[in-house]
Parts: sequence; structure tokens; C-alpha cells
Amino acid sequence: MSPTLLRRCRAPLALGIACALALPWAAQAQTTPSTATTGNVSAREQQLEQRVDQLEQQLAQLKAMIQAQKQPQKQPPAQPAPAAPAQNVAAAPSAEAKPVFTTAPGVSVALHGFVSASAFSQNKSFTFGNGTNAEFPVPGSRGSLSGMDVRNSRFWLDFSGAKFAGDWVGGGRIEMDFYGGFNGTGPYSQQQPTPRLRQAYMDLTNPVTGTTVRVGQQWELMFPIDNIPDSLSHIAFPLGFGTGMVGWRFPGVVVMQDLNHGSDGAKWRLDLGAFEGQWNGPGDNVNYLTAGNAGFRPQLEARLRVADKTWVAYAAAHYSEVNLKGVGNTVAAPIKDKVKSVGYEVAGAWMPGPWVFKGLAYTGKGLGEIFGALSQFGDISESGGYVQAGYKFTPNWSAYAFYGIAKPDRADVLRWIGAAGRLKNQQSALSVQYATGAYALSVEWLHDKLDSANGATATRTTTGNQVSLNGMYKF
Repeated sequence: MSPTLLRRCRAPLALGIACALALPWAAQAQTTPSTATTGNVSAREQQLEQRVDQLEQQLAQLKAMIQAQKQPQKQPPAQPAPAAPAQNVAAAPSAEAKPVFTTAPGVSVALHGFVSASAFSQNKSFTFGNGTNAEFPVPGSRGSLSGMDVRNSRFWLDFSGAKFAGDWVGGGRIEMDFYGGFNGTGPYSQQQPTPRLRQAYMDLTNPVTGTTVRVGQQWELMFPIDNIPDSLSHIAFPLGFGTGMVGWRFPGVVVMQDLNHGSDGAKWRLDLGAFEGQWNGPGDNVNYLTAGNAGFRPQLEARLRVADKTWVAYAAAHYSEVNLKGVGNTVAAPIKDKVKSVGYEVAGAWMPGPWVFKGLAYTGKGLGEIFGALSQFGDISESGGYVQAGYKFTPNWSAYAFYGIAKPDRADVLRWIGAAGRLKNQQSALSVQYATGAYALSVEWLHDKLDSANGATATRTTTGNQVSLNGMYKF
């Protein structure tokens, strides 16, 4: 109880006690000899005596509380802070204070993500955007530029603990970054990036059988989620994206089945997926009216994955069919009525000691819908891949070298895209990183060499460079 409250309560309580103490004598003075011997009077006197005793005890307690308030309060001894792990200065909260909150009964929600900032300078404009989403240089562009980019910043919510039926439990994820464009086109719009939904899916998992069913927007199975090249600058648009790496996010359904569930050693898993169709027109690209949405023609994919303690490897395949006449056969005479999109890839990562090796090789045709053919749509054959090697000099310092290439067939590009189509792109990158706990810093150099058609027979080569300083905080 605070001193102010005690002062407020002390005066009326003391007055009440005084009145109560005076009641027995007042009652005795007003009692006649004849009534003093009656049972009613005796009972009243006993009640008054009990009340007096109770009030005297309360008065003693009040005095003790007032006396305690006058004494200086002792602070509890400071508890020593737990020692931080040697390699985790900004460690995550301990298990006693998990970063979760609850929604429905039994369901936990965890907030994770990272804050990313990059300062860059480049000597060409790049396709898909300058800064952290630069992919390949724009032929004929001129003029150097610089800036800062925070659009890689990302957050997501992971849900877990929901009960479904039998041995099945549920979960899910909602994930966003800030590559949804800018808030308008005015002079201050560049500093107001718009959020973008990346993933939104629910999981149904059976831990007894090792089965997971994922429903919602997610990465399709050709995207190398297990071996994305390391970079603190190119994250949402990774190194090699469209230049040796294919894949995109779609609404769909994936069934993941452990093949040797519960056994020791390497873990084998088979993934099967069906995803929404997509193409670049004809029709409305944002209202389900493209060649990929015409009819019921989902993208079908499969992936066989095996992983052990220091390595992971997988093989994936892709198939879909698009109707180039569009929804309702609105296009009279396309180059051909239908295109079959087919792709195959093998990839993996290996981390022996301080080394990190990652690589991928793919081939196929009609892969524009999953960021293939240098993001060009048509019945275009191609092949490509990437490699990255890294070395950790100390627990904090590391260096990485990257090379990726994508080469569509020239004749196919000229037929479907025309005399200015992209024919080949080669991307190289070097970076040095410093990481400690939840923080990471890096300097990175990116170099692109793009060959594009310049008429029916000539080739035009454009090179572009970008240097960036990058920082990240993970939470």
C-alpha cells in the first residue's frame, strides 16, 4: 500500500476505532439495573467486546504498516545475467521466454523476419529494377546511379499447434516483404515501398507417417529453396535468379512424404505438387485471363530429395500446358495454339568443414512461367545453372564467389520475342561477409554480361556492374 493511500485511510479508520471503543461504556451508562441482567444485554456486551478486540488488531496492523513505510525499502539482489554463447552475441530469447503468442486455444504464433539495408552504386540500369532486385543490364542504358534500398526487409508469422483429426496437426505461414512497388509516382514515392505477399499457406502434418500437405501460395518445386546462393544484397531476387535459377511462387497443393520415416542416416523425401497455371497474356495478367489460366491446366511438378548432416541433393521435374488462344479462344492466330512447358533440374549443397558449395543445372523449354528463358515467354528451349563456393575464415568472417549462366536457343528467341530478345546472360558476384549473432554486414560486387539480339544475325553485348554495402538484423 502506498504512503498516500495510508494517509488517506488513517484518519477515518482511527475515528471509527475511537467510536467503536466508546460504544461499550456508552451502552453501559444507558443500561438500567433491571436490563443489565437480561440475556439480551449480555449478548450485546459480548458482541461489542469481540468488535473491540477486532478493531484493536486492525489498529496494530495499521501502525505496523505505517512504520514499514517509513523504513527505506531494500532492493532484491541483482541476478547475474546469463552468459551469451561465444558465437551468438545477439542470441534469440531463451526457451523460457519464447517469442510467441497465442490465438485460438492451443495455437502458438511466432513472429520472425529481418531488417535489411543496402547502399549501392551501379553503372547501368537493370531489368526488374535497380538496387537489390537488379537481374540483368538494360541494353543501351547509360548513366551511373546510386541509392539505398530497404525492400528486402521481411517478416512472417508461423502458426503451429492446431489440432485437425486423428494424428494430424496443423500450422501455416504468412510472409511479406516490400517489393510491391512504390506509393505512387511522385518525388517522395521511392521512400514509401509497398508491402508484397510472398507466401500464405497452411500445413497439415502427420508426425506418425511423416506426411505433410501444404495448401496455399508457396514456392513451386523447381525453386532451389535448399541451396539459394548466399548474399546480403540479392535476397528476394537471389543471385542467379533468371540466370541459372528458375522458380516462382504460386497458389497450389504440395504433398511431402518421408520415404524412410524414423530411420537413421540420410533422409529421403518425395514431393508432389500441383500449382496454378500462368503465362504472360493474352488477356488480363492479374485477373486469371492468361493462356496459363485457360481451361483446367495446372502446373504439375515432382521432386525427390535426400539430405544428411552436411549435404542435401535433389532432382525435380516440371510440366504444364498452356492454351495460347487464351480464355474463350480470343486470339485468332497465335504462333501455335498450345505450348508445353517442360523442365528438369538437379541441384545440391555440401558444407564440409569451413567450406560451402552450392550448385544447380537445369534444362527445358517454355519455362518463362517459372522465370526461365531470361524471363521471356514462348516455346523457347534453354539450359543453365550456377555454382557458388564459400569459405569461413573465422566464425565471423567469410567470403563467397558466384557464377551463373542461362542460354535460351537463339532461333526460338527470334521467333517468339523478335530481333531484340535476350540470348544469354552471365552473372558473377564476389562478397565478403561479417556476421555475429543476429547481425551481418557485407560488401558485394555484381557483374552481368548480357547478349541480346541486334537484328536477325547480329548480337549486342551489354555489361553492368553494381557494388553494394549491406547490413541485416534477424529477429
